Amino acid sequence: MEYLKIIAFTHKQIDLKALGKLVICEQTLDDRLRNIQSELNIKEIFYVGTCNRVEFIFTSTEEINKNFISRFLHVLDMGLPEEYMEKFIENVSAYEKTEAFNHLLRTSCSLESLVVGEKEILAQVRRAYEACKLAGFTGDYMRMIMDRVVKTAKEVYTHTNISRNPVSVVSLAYRKLRELNMCGNSRLLIIGAGETNNNIAQYLKKHKYSNFSVFNRTLEKAESLARGLNGKAYSLNELADYKEGFDVIITCTGATEPILTTDIYQQLLKGETGKKVIVDLAVPNDTSSEVRENFPLHYIEVESLKEVARKNIQERYNELVHAEHIIEENIKEFETVLRQRRVELAMSDVPRKIKEIKQTAINGVFADEINTMDDNSRAVLERVLDYMEKKCISVPMVMAKEILVKNS
Repeated sequence: MEYLKIIAFTHKQIDLKALGKLVICEQTLDDRLRNIQSELNIKEIFYVGTCNRVEFIFTSTEEINKNFISRFLHVLDMGLPEEYMEKFIENVSAYEKTEAFNHLLRTSCSLESLVVGEKEILAQVRRAYEACKLAGFTGDYMRMIMDRVVKTAKEVYTHTNISRNPVSVVSLAYRKLRELNMCGNSRLLIIGAGETNNNIAQYLKKHKYSNFSVFNRTLEKAESLARGLNGKAYSLNELADYKEGFDVIITCTGATEPILTTDIYQQLLKGETGKKVIVDLAVPNDTSSEVRENFPLHYIEVESLKEVARKNIQERYNELVHAEHIIEENIKEFETVLRQRRVELAMSDVPRKIKEIKQTAINGVFADEINTMDDNSRAVLERVLDYMEKKCISVPMVMAKEILVKNS
């Protein structure tokens, strides 16, 4: 794990509104990561962006100091003012080697989450990795890292009670919404058809809410979610022209600029003056500050759920200790697995080399002598050489693995 590095910006050091400025939209992710790879000599990398963290997991021979992080953010080119750059550099969490691996395991097991015990983070990390793998940003090393991440997380969720009576940002938001005693026929606008909104919609449907309108940039996804809710689907472009009114807006998109601007919100109100509800689980927020400040509403966002999340950590303290033991054991095991893999890679060229030596012996060094042999003698010689070839390929590998096992 010598070259494993992580640069992390999380809810623990940075408020979520500021953190939203580091969220990378899908359309620009590949180009930004490609620039990072070429400019900073990074071999493998993947990016994780959730409602409370932005992290870059990568391999590099360079030390992760303040100067490197500054270069990293400048190459990332998020168009941030210098004061924001300084704030992020001062509040970054940087991890290297085993500490980086430990952090990735803790994160994937939800020990670093805003809500400890929520399983969504493992799925989010896996999806982030798979997307970057598909785009060619990761290789064999990250594959092994992720295999161990998944194994460890499954052990933690299976052998501890950390996720018993599961609590997530979605479930906390739903609890807050239920506290407002919304009636079952409340008009609900859902903006965004991703995993978060799918999850909260299922809570609402389960508790007999039935009046749904779903908006999404991709209409097919809106239609898919709306079908399960017996609701109506619209393209996001149709939001400003929606004329049916609303009581609750639930929004979570990957937009980097607010979707609910003053103009759009005013049009959605259609002259109604009563207090509305917005559940905004997007980072950065989908609701502009002007809407939050100038209209009567109950506003539920990720930042406001932190106090409930802190109580959740206290309740799960013993399970945290158990989970950390599982993580520690997996780190020890992985060190042996990694050494074995390095031997395999180092010796992967052995078969080709041995075949080359064999061919040189037959066709060059001993060619004259072999040509004088009769067919039976030549056949015996070839069988002997084939046998020797197989043994010469397998013996070094077996011996190397035995040495590794004994040393471990």
